[in-house]
Amino acid sequence: MIRDGNNTLRLVVLASGSGRSLVNLDARIRKGRLNAAIIRVISSRSDAPVVARARERGLPVVVVERSGLDDQAFQRELTQAVRGSPFDLACMAGFLWLWRIPDDLIGRVINMHPALLPDFGGVGMYGDHVHRAVLGAGCTESGCTVHYCDNEYDHGPIILQRRVAIPAGCTPEKLAELVFEQECAAYPEALEILAERLGRRTIPDHHG
Repeated sequence: MIRDGNNTLRLVVLASGSGRSLVNLDARIRKGRLNAAIIRVISSRSDAPVVARARERGLPVVVVERSGLDDQAFQRELTQAVRGSPFDLACMAGFLWLWRIPDDLIGRVINMHPALLPDFGGVGMYGDHVHRAVLGAGCTESGCTVHYCDNEYDHGPIILQRRVAIPAGCTPEKLAELVFEQECAAYPEALEILAERLGRRTIPDHHG
């Protein structure tokens, strides 16, 4: 369901890697297939490809460099960056660090994970690490999960999952491709579900 302009869903996207999920969301928005606006992209690395991809698309970027910051400082600066503009949802899209989400933002932060949680989640389970683990366990299917975030890695109530059969002789690279195809459909679908739940309510602007 595409909502009218007054109900545009305002998104902050957090990413540490390639930015493919960001590009997918932005492309759908530009084509009118998702009534949302990416108001800010936050990266934990200045050299991450997502930074260049976001800037190429004219999206505002904030870098909160994890290296050189202790955990307390990183958490503080990351939270300030997220709160920098009024928004509806913060969307993790390949963000590799645990953010200790403030209590008032619980329920407004979501994540995409490239496996069928609760299996194959947790510390170190990202990218090809996930797909290798799935294949190593002899699974016949995998998929992706969009879920609400809490203060544990890959944990929190599931919003939706999409599944894919694993073909014989599948490699981690091939499985990654199959799962990413499902991710491209799952994240926008989840955002539409959450848009209905949120209605016109938004997070107030906070600074500092």
